[in-house]
Amino acid sequence: MLTDVERDQLRSNARMGHFKKNELIYLEDECPKDLMILFKGKVKIFKSGVGGRSQIIRIVRPVQYFGYRAYFAREPYVTAASAFEACTVCMIPMELIEQFLRNNGDMALFFIQMLSVDLGIADQRVVNLTQKHVRGRLAESLLFLKESYGLEEDGATISIYLAREDLASLSNMTTSNAIRTLSNFVNERIITIDGRKIKIIDEERLHKISRIG
Repeated sequence: MLTDVERDQLRSNARMGHFKKNELIYLEDECPKDLMILFKGKVKIFKSGVGGRSQIIRIVRPVQYFGYRAYFAREPYVTAASAFEACTVCMIPMELIEQFLRNNGDMALFFIQMLSVDLGIADQRVVNLTQKHVRGRLAESLLFLKESYGLEEDGATISIYLAREDLASLSNMTTSNAIRTLSNFVNERIITIDGRKIKIIDEERLHKISRIG
């Protein structure tokens, strides 16, 4: 959707950022300056809550865009982003992106579509995290991780290894509740656990628990 001139401008202004595991990529209340594209690794978008607890808003996978909404809203970041694992992120100045959007209708439509998809996902997550019980929220999170990152070669192990705290944050529950519910899923032969590795044994049951909440 870019012209040759725009593509050359993009190349000359883009820069690469390399982040270590758990390193912050941007902070709440910072002024947004760049469109970010995750090239390699996994990134979590999160927001600090009451009592120091954080809530994972969403997880970014290659090759997804992030960090641009706040710029369009003309406001500071309302979330923060950090690396789940070593990451490579391409950063493009938002001023350049805005310049492109003002002159390129196809590109403007592309960003409208991305924002619309993200808003729809956010709306659905609000409902799920507030109305579902603990078991339903955790089942949904496991399925979300599976759909986002896929499975390993065994066709069952989710290809992301989360600390219990992160899994709890993604599911809007305490760490103790997440640990207890995971143990229940293991006892019910829905999943098996090996350290941070989670293997789905009965995906149909997991879908049913997520659906009924």
